[in-house]
Amino acid sequence: VKAAACPDGPLPRQTASLFLPSAAAEHRSRPVEVSVSADSLEVRSGGSCAAAALPAGVRLAPSSCRGLRRLRGDGLHLRVRLRRAPPPADLVFTLRESLKPHKKYIFYCQSCGDIVVEDRKFLRVLPLPSENWSDLVEEWCCHPNPFARSTLHPQHDDCFFGDTFFLLNSGSESPKSKENTRVICKRCKTMLGETISPDTIKYYVTELIIQPSEESFSPTPRSQFVQSMVAQCLLELSSAKSTFRFTVKGDNGKTYILIWLLNSDTLLVESLGNSSSLSVFTLFGDIFMPSSGPVGTWNAVKVLYQPCTKCRNKELADAWESDMGVHPLKFPSETCLELLLILGFNTASLPPSLRCMNSFQVRNSCY
Repeated sequence: VKAAACPDGPLPRQTASLFLPSAAAEHRSRPVEVSVSADSLEVRSGGSCAAAALPAGVRLAPSSCRGLRRLRGDGLHLRVRLRRAPPPADLVFTLRESLKPHKKYIFYCQSCGDIVVEDRKFLRVLPLPSENWSDLVEEWCCHPNPFARSTLHPQHDDCFFGDTFFLLNSGSESPKSKENTRVICKRCKTMLGETISPDTIKYYVTELIIQPSEESFSPTPRSQFVQSMVAQCLLELSSAKSTFRFTVKGDNGKTYILIWLLNSDTLLVESLGNSSSLSVFTLFGDIFMPSSGPVGTWNAVKVLYQPCTKCRNKELADAWESDMGVHPLKFPSETCLELLLILGFNTASLPPSLRCMNSFQVRNSCY
């Protein structure tokens, strides 16, 4: 059983869409009885019974159950109200909170765990203007851009962060590099970032794990890490800039994905007994969403997306490129392809009737 909780009235009341891909639901000749209680849901057919429990803190409203139907290839669908307490504010992690001034940090390669930056303490951790701030200056000023020759480069004790990256001063840790050269992990050869000046390196948030120096390295499965970082970028930008459409671009300048954020407070609940959606992610060599016990629960954002590889959706991509309401997100090109695979595999785990909306494909990204 899976449930996606979408806003429907003031929190904590929400509407859940549940689908049951049970074997019993596929036998049309058998009567099916669905029982909904405050903390569980049961499906009975013949002598078999399939039950799904809900996690602690999540409750259903049985009297609100409606829209029960059986779709070939999907199973049973129904909608029901649920209640859950909102998560504490201090549990909501943001990218900007991953670094604090006057603390020592180690930057690890997310792919292999090799140390990239060791025991660096920053005196200043500051946000950068939005990526297109220079273009907007033309609209603000009635004279030539006064910042045209200005650059924002961090000193040795600075860390500047943008929408999808950190800027660090390379200092004495590496030889002076030419601009626009790729920064590669010495161990696994993964692209971590790029140089933007002889002494400034841009590291992408999807390629590094940042931990305080006193903590030991804690690896995270690659697919889980990538979608978590991207989801956090979407959350922060939608909140700070009230923008909900994004283009995902590679470091080669190509557009790989168009993403439309639908909501940011989706709750995914899955009974893990016979789940097939988890095993599909073993292509990445990890378990996609680790969980303990019979029920898995994750906070997620719900997005629509369109792939743009091999000239697909070029007309729509061109329209989004020229739209000031669309925000660009830049990652290494390899990571863009990884993200596209993650989106595709997740969409494939949904029932066929729920995979598309107005030609866009539907996706829930956990964070």
